[in-house]
Amino acid sequence: MKYRQLTKEQFESLHEEFARFLASQSIDVKEWNQIKKEKPHVAEEEMNVFSDVVWDDVLSKVNYLEHFSSNTVNLFKCESDTINRLVIKVPSNINLMEQNGYEWLLKNPNNDSIEYLTGEKPYTNERNLEIFDLIEKGSSISKGELFTFFQKILT
Repeated sequence: MKYRQLTKEQFESLHEEFARFLASQSIDVKEWNQIKKEKPHVAEEEMNVFSDVVWDDVLSKVNYLEHFSSNTVNLFKCESDTINRLVIKVPSNINLMEQNGYEWLLKNPNNDSIEYLTGEKPYTNERNLEIFDLIEKGSSISKGELFTFFQKILT
């Protein structure tokens, strides 16, 4: 398995797609129920393959990620060969996990107490695997508004 199996909730939300996936392998509902009952390891393998297909599809479309902690924001722009990172560190009395701390950052991006760090690196593993790893570590997929906003401030 390349990534991790989708959660029960994710499978439930993708039940139609999973049914089409099984149908593409000539497995109907009756046969699927029989496989689950009599060959749970085969059912598990099918769910793993489907999970990898879904993850690959989602990850290949990711362009931006965000990761927030109380005093730091990590913003990522995921290119095809490289990943750009913008780190924003705020003073310890500002909590970015709270609405007022987040709003303070947006209203005061040029405050002298804010530290900005930027970097770019080529992927050391397959692009989608590195993005998946960042998501598993708490990053969220975004549309890139924050990355663009702060990148303009820094240029």
